[in-house]
Amino acid sequence: MATKIRLQRHGRKGYAFYSIVIADVRAPRDGKFTEKIGTYNPNTNPATVDLKFDRALYWVEVGAQPTDTVRNILSREGVYLMKHLKGGVKKGAFDETAAQAKFDAWKADRQKGLAAIESKLAADKRAAEKARLEAEKKADAKVQERVAEKKAAEAAAKAEAEAAAASENEVTEETNAETTEA
Repeated sequence: MATKIRLQRHGRKGYAFYSIVIADVRAPRDGKFTEKIGTYNPNTNPATVDLKFDRALYWVEVGAQPTDTVRNILSREGVYLMKHLKGGVKKGAFDETAAQAKFDAWKADRQKGLAAIESKLAADKRAAEKARLEAEKKADAKVQERVAEKKAAEAAAKAEAEAAAASENEVTEETNAETTEA
């Protein structure tokens, strides 16, 4: 029986996530499978992979053929590196502890790289938020300035109207006083 390591699609339209499964070559994409060894979610940044490392390594060593995408996922997770290191142990190039030390060093370096990427994304997000807030403050200041100008213009117009009304009252009082004297 020829086996493949492939992705099985789940999720809704436009938001797919995948199970990483071991299946017979003849089985349909979302059909019967032998074993589920993990999940892959490309919708997050960076993509999230939850993998049963030991089972994936077992199936790769047994000869299950991964699809191109799954090969990239397994390579990023270190399955192929561990297979390579185990081959070196079998040939006597180094012992099991040295192989595990090399793998642990690679994994620590990878985690440091992922942490750097995440911190850069967080810093970019904070900078974008700060820039958006500054732009909003500038726009708010312009609106406040326009409102103040409008209120000042209204106050000036009201003062002029009151002054005009007061002067008219004085003129009418003077004319009334003149007419009563005469």
